[in-house]
Amino acid sequence: MTIGMKTIASVGITAMLMASCVGSKKYKTLESDYGVLNNKYTQLQKDLQQCENDKMKMGNNVTSLEGIIANQKEQIKVLKEQSDYLKGNSAEVMNRLAEMNVLTGKQAESVTESLKKLQERDVYIKDLQGEMARKDSMNMALVMNLKGSLGALDDEDIDIQVEKGVVFISISDKLLFTSGSYEVSNKAYSVLEKIAVVLNNQPNIEFLVEGHTDNVAVRSGAAIRNNWDLSVLRASSVVKILQERYRIDPKRMTAGGRSEYVPVATNENASGRAANRRTRIVILPQLDQFFQLLEPNTKAEAPAGR
Repeated sequence: MTIGMKTIASVGITAMLMASCVGSKKYKTLESDYGVLNNKYTQLQKDLQQCENDKMKMGNNVTSLEGIIANQKEQIKVLKEQSDYLKGNSAEVMNRLAEMNVLTGKQAESVTESLKKLQERDVYIKDLQGEMARKDSMNMALVMNLKGSLGALDDEDIDIQVEKGVVFISISDKLLFTSGSYEVSNKAYSVLEKIAVVLNNQPNIEFLVEGHTDNVAVRSGAAIRNNWDLSVLRASSVVKILQERYRIDPKRMTAGGRSEYVPVATNENASGRAANRRTRIVILPQLDQFFQLLEPNTKAEAPAGR
């Protein structure tokens, strides 16, 4: 083989090796891009599933609120029927007395005064209805805000209910404390912070923090002698954190313990005892506003000389 032919062969082999190297690099690049896209696709699938779960929870919340609204509407309907009945009877009595022509001037004045009081009472009932509707609307808004803030938590560990116009937030002790202790655990801060944000946005609301235990006796120590002590100390620990860490006005809070005496489940098995070990935040009704509504009516009906 001549020198020229050897040179041509060498150049050809070099070109083939370069082409093979370029193809391999491109394949590895495409393979890497595919891996990135596949990871993004997997994450999008997870995000879609989370959205579906959130949508289902919101649907359950809406159904619960619709039931509350329907119940309040039924109460208002009953009160209105009673008011209409009273007004109808009053008009009928006046008509019959007029037909019998037995009314003296003084009697007529007395009946007119009674009718006036009935009308005033009708206005008073409407005011009470309006106040009840406003309070219920505030409670529903508060519940929605709390459920929105705490929606990511396990439903078995935290429960929000409205009973007779009062909002109750019940938190399982496994989210807040270790067994037999009143020291708040590190994982409790995220729960209390979310609750504190909602409560700080409602500065006029006062609330009670209640500690509850099961019926298993605790080991007696310097600070804890029995379940009464444990329940009170747990409530005061939560109040202290809400005050010092999350800046809630201490005048708005009350700490109390109920020991083992207000169970929500049986203490005969482990799951029941776990349900009974809880801390409950009770949003207190604003009784001063309710009494202010009653006060003008009370003064009007008070006997003379008092």
